[in-house]
Amino acid sequence: MAVYFVNRYFYPDHSATGQMLADLAFHAAAQGLTVIVVTGRQRLDDARARLPARERVQGLEVRRIWSTRFGRGALAGRAMDYLSFHLAALPFLLRWLRRGDTVVAATDPPLLGVTARWAARARGARLVNWLHDIFPEAAGALGLPGVQGLAGALLRRARNASLSAAAVNVVLGRVMADRVRRLCPSPAAVTIIHNWSDGAAIAPLAHAGNELRRSLGLEGKVVVGYSGNLGRAHDLSALPSVAMALTGLADLSFVVIGGGAGLASLQEEVHRLGLGNVRFVPYQPRECLGESLCAVDIHLISLRPALEGYVVPSKLYGILAAGRPSVHMGDAAGEVGQILSAGACGLTVAGDSPAALEAALRRLHGDPALRRRMGRNARALFVERFDRPLAMERWMKVLG
Repeated sequence: MAVYFVNRYFYPDHSATGQMLADLAFHAAAQGLTVIVVTGRQRLDDARARLPARERVQGLEVRRIWSTRFGRGALAGRAMDYLSFHLAALPFLLRWLRRGDTVVAATDPPLLGVTARWAARARGARLVNWLHDIFPEAAGALGLPGVQGLAGALLRRARNASLSAAAVNVVLGRVMADRVRRLCPSPAAVTIIHNWSDGAAIAPLAHAGNELRRSLGLEGKVVVGYSGNLGRAHDLSALPSVAMALTGLADLSFVVIGGGAGLASLQEEVHRLGLGNVRFVPYQPRECLGESLCAVDIHLISLRPALEGYVVPSKLYGILAAGRPSVHMGDAAGEVGQILSAGACGLTVAGDSPAALEAALRRLHGDPALRRRMGRNARALFVERFDRPLAMERWMKVLG
């Protein structure tokens, strides 16, 4: 009996879902399970990439199915990439699934559990939904077209049927679990398995041993950083004005590491204001992630409040592993806000308040002892709740 993981991105892609899937799939294969990953041929940052259609990697089989390659720049092109992946995944699963197999459907593209449900039902396989986000509600909260009215109602109905048909629905936190139970009157079992990070690969690193920090000329600086995807769910519009207000703090620098839909507009505003204390760095290889996260003294996390329970920022777990404090711009009662408050390892401010963000950064900049204490708390909380072996143990129970 085999486990089929289905997601548009997989190793060696650096997307959050691709990295989570790689950790889980490789671990499952190492535990003796027969693992097949059904994924796409492109990368998050390169829609034209031509990854091999079929290969074996670390004890598992990778099958990369065809889809269109419009990329993430325009919504219409992205929708075509989503649809074509669904249309290719369904016949593949219908052909290869066998009775007793397990198919784990992630959420890139959205509603992948709907397609997986049809195939699993036809072939007598077991369905597990892995909900990294909840669609179409997340899209509706962002005001995206095509998910309102009758279309939205039909999408929700199909999604709810997938939730009810699954053996297990895996969600990323308590707020998301509550959402699923409210959205679907009769979901199957709902299990919380937070995303994770690798505490062996990412651990607190002193400034003196950080080559990336040295190469960026950040010695002697207190660095405020944002790391990862800057997508539509994240709002850093307050950052330029706050960086402008804090130019008087000569030892304070801002670094944005990564990319995404919101990067260009942020760069334009920083350039317009002529800010010399903000710099942009491309995505770093995963093997350098620990060094990258530890180059920052105060991490920024952003999630629009309307998306609470529909999305959980996965960057949180690497930040905790690195032993760094965070300033969360979002809902204090949301998943990230609750975690930071319970662990005393960060602050939450309203995402639409530059004044609140400025005050939080001034507080942490001026109190090194507080930063160190929050950093120690972050690492302790990570070891207790979010290290990779803990998540793998929970996932093996689901797959078992």
